[in-house]
Amino acid sequence: MFTGIVEEIGIVRHEANASGGRRLEISAARVLERLSVDDSISVSGACLTVVARDDRSFTVDVVPETISRTTLGRVTRGSRLNLERAATPLTALGGHFVQGHVDVTTQLLERHGDGAGARLRFALSQEIARYVVEKGFIALDGVSLTIAAVAKRTFDVALIPHTAERTTLGALREGDAVNVEVDIIGKYVERLLKGKADGP
Repeated sequence: MFTGIVEEIGIVRHEANASGGRRLEISAARVLERLSVDDSISVSGACLTVVARDDRSFTVDVVPETISRTTLGRVTRGSRLNLERAATPLTALGGHFVQGHVDVTTQLLERHGDGAGARLRFALSQEIARYVVEKGFIALDGVSLTIAAVAKRTFDVALIPHTAERTTLGALREGDAVNVEVDIIGKYVERLLKGKADGP
């Protein structure tokens, strides 16, 4: 479980095909302070397992299922990725509950200045539209954000300068793809209501 508060941006040092998927070596600093082999880590919103580490980087395997559902199949050496270690009982819940289970990817359609920050508009697919509500939570590339507006085929988020500087979202260009995880609470509510409607 994660909170969507990115700790740092990691850089892909090496990538290679491995066991039908990909193996990524990611350079980092802050997250290495408390990171061991077998730990979970959010890499641009996808929960992955650390399979190796040294004092400069850690390594993760990306299986075909993750490649098919996320943008991680497209990263190359030098790619920048948002990193967050798994939450502990002492972690401040500054964002929202993020599982690291990416639902879909979507594209940035428009970027507009918004004071010192930016307003980003993304395509809204039918797969997740029912879970996307104004002022609700959403995780984009592992970043916890509040949905500023929702239309039939789009949704907006407002990016404050701090988030733009501390995450990869600040460098997004129109047409770039991001990983999307909707708020898990909406899924549970939907499931419970469906069970009631179906009866015993």
